[in-house]
Amino acid sequence: MNSLTSLTEETRLTLANLADAATGLTVPSLRLGVTGLARSGKTVFLTALVHNLVHGGRLPLFSASAGRRMTSACLQPQPDDAVPRFDYEAHVSALVSQRIWPDSTRQVSELRLTIDYESASFFYRKLGPGRLHVDLIDYPGEWLLDLPLLGKDFAAFSAEALTRARAENRTEIAKPFLSTLKDTDPQAEENELAAQTLSGHFKTYLAACRDDAHALSMLPPGRFLMPGDLDGSPALTFAPLDIPADAAPARKGTLRAMMERRYEAYKTHVVRPFFRNHFARLDRQIVLVDVLNALNAGPHAIADLEIALSEVLSAFRPGRRSWLSSILTRRIDRILFAATKADHLHSADHDRLEAILKRLVARAEERARFKGAEVDVLAMAAVRATREATVKHKGEELPAILGTPLPGEILHGERYDGNTEIAMFPGDLPKDPESLFRDSESNSEVTGPKIRLGKSNLQFLRFRPPELDTTAEGLTLSLPHIRLDRALEFLIGDRLA
Repeated sequence: MNSLTSLTEETRLTLANLADAATGLTVPSLRLGVTGLARSGKTVFLTALVHNLVHGGRLPLFSASAGRRMTSACLQPQPDDAVPRFDYEAHVSALVSQRIWPDSTRQVSELRLTIDYESASFFYRKLGPGRLHVDLIDYPGEWLLDLPLLGKDFAAFSAEALTRARAENRTEIAKPFLSTLKDTDPQAEENELAAQTLSGHFKTYLAACRDDAHALSMLPPGRFLMPGDLDGSPALTFAPLDIPADAAPARKGTLRAMMERRYEAYKTHVVRPFFRNHFARLDRQIVLVDVLNALNAGPHAIADLEIALSEVLSAFRPGRRSWLSSILTRRIDRILFAATKADHLHSADHDRLEAILKRLVARAEERARFKGAEVDVLAMAAVRATREATVKHKGEELPAILGTPLPGEILHGERYDGNTEIAMFPGDLPKDPESLFRDSESNSEVTGPKIRLGKSNLQFLRFRPPELDTTAEGLTLSLPHIRLDRALEFLIGDRLA
């Protein structure tokens, strides 16, 4: 059955790729996936990318722009009529006019950006100007963590989920769920109220794990955290059960059989359509990572993030790009991991932030490169909310950042109102990223290594978006950034050569 399902899925994907190729005969297209775990900056990245390309932002490391070969960039109607449009205009208004960060990604959305350019090749320039459709696909990173579930049955899912819930750093968070689970008999007669109660406690536990105080990342099923129009459906009303490794198949009519049936429905009606309709059609991918939030939360958050990033990349279909493969079996040939919010640190620490992320994705990067994909890692800020300065403290000059903290942010006991600009020294990241990682007794794929975080006295605040300057003609300048141009060069630069 699994082989038949796999063959059927591959046939569907091939037909979808052929349809995409047919529509791209006149103007080639590139499907770029943008994802990241909660509050990593997906919406901000997409908005800043489009704003800088459309408004001629400063992009010195983006060769098509720096060489003045990109003649125009504009938004076009998207090709997928059944997918919500990314609300670019509302997000720009939030950033520029209201100086607030836009709402987080909660569903798949899409935007088509069309770029007109002159080729860098003398031969291709003689053939006329070039044009490329860049289809930007925005989706919650939590949904990526669901894709590995396609290869796991309910018993395997339960075992992994309960191992995580009973880990040292999660036991207290999961206490109400584990207490309810202890009183639940999987062999009891199926009962809707029992299923709803246990599932409700499980979802509450997952949501609590994601809070800033814990900042944990391994939280499948991802749709439990953002159910959308599936909220309350049986496919989202299940939870892991204590099932012995040598247990016999579930008896019909039991609570276990009910949970297994709903778990399989979740994979069939939620996970597979996402994989087939969106994920498997991507050409390139950027994964945004909020490393600073994990550092703020402590060593367990760092360990969890490493495991989540490894799981995320295990779901990708990486491979080297070729003309035939792009039509029949689409593969992601370039993957960029970006540590976001680099503007929360002084530039002297950017290389260290990049090194920490590179360490976090080391195993995942190795697998992708082995399969022929190109992988890059960088520290960036799609929208730069701070400036740099030097401050004196006890006779010592310290590199600082200047910015306006969001309302309610607290530093040294002082709560900020959202209007006061401050200078702060956020601390130094360790020179050696390995100092964050200290393997101890446990090093499982489920709970991860135990990690000791050194005394770095790091402190990070969230800042308001910057106030943009205007030209003498009254035109608003493009959104400032850190290394957005480098990201663009890696993701689409070769397609504009």
